[in-house]
Amino acid sequence: MKEEKNSTWSRLIRKKWFYPAVYLTFAALILTGVIWYQNTAIDLPDESADQSDQLDSEGTVTDPLGQGPDGESVPVVDQDELLKMPVASADDTEIVTKFYDYNASEEEQEQALILYNNKYYQSKGIDIASANDEPFDVTAALTGSVTEVKEDPLLGMVVELTHDNGVTTHYASLEEVAVESGQEVSQGDVLGTAGKNLYGQANGTHVHFEVRKDENPINPEDFFNKPISDIEAPKSDEKANEDEATEGEEGNNGEEATEEEETSGENSDENVTEEDNVTEDENVSEDGNEDDETGDDEEGDNAGEDESQSSVSSTTA
Repeated sequence: MKEEKNSTWSRLIRKKWFYPAVYLTFAALILTGVIWYQNTAIDLPDESADQSDQLDSEGTVTDPLGQGPDGESVPVVDQDELLKMPVASADDTEIVTKFYDYNASEEEQEQALILYNNKYYQSKGIDIASANDEPFDVTAALTGSVTEVKEDPLLGMVVELTHDNGVTTHYASLEEVAVESGQEVSQGDVLGTAGKNLYGQANGTHVHFEVRKDENPINPEDFFNKPISDIEAPKSDEKANEDEATEGEEGNNGEEATEEEETSGENSDENVTEEDNVTEDENVSEDGNEDDETGDDEEGDNAGEDESQSSVSSTTA
């Protein structure tokens, strides 16, 4: 049997069409593999696009394949972060002091006042404290650079971060600091631990967190979980109110001045009238005195004449 099989293969190999047939078979297999691989590669970008859309819905824009429009390799960059709470675990903390908003209700404004040295001050940020008054990790709300680390006698340890779009974040009342000035940090990196300070001692262990846009303080709660590009400086409502108050004061001052002028005018008229009355009374008195004196003189003259006549009569008799 083995000899018959060997003879059969020998006869096939000797055929002229055997080797071309083998070559064509291998070529067909290779071509099939190439076509299958190309079809699979074409389908991959659709899945990547779905992943990219999912990332975009979470607030980040990335290229999973790391390719540009021309197929060139490009770095993956997070172009627009979302503002996060500056704590490692938001479930274990709560906001105990709010940002003072001039348009808020009276109750909310009362929650945004800080009592220090028997005086109330408006809060330019929020105070976050733990429920059990235990220290907790304070994290970077956004990716940025550490521009300042200092110790303040009232605020405690303070860390300032600078970010894109003219945004800065401030973290005060820190007990320990884990970063230094000039250091680059990513969102979620630990900056230090929350502690106590004199300015907000009523809140116990807490972190005072501020967000500023072009050096203007804004309410962090309005922009949590929103892109950094959405952060805008507050409208100048307070300034407008101050201007209106100033204009009102100026108007009141003008009215008061007018009233004073009118009052002074009336007083001057009254003084003039009184002076005229006094002058007239004096003139009348003087005229009366002169008349009285004249009458007395005339009566004296008449009496003299009567006496002269009586003297003459007696002499004649």
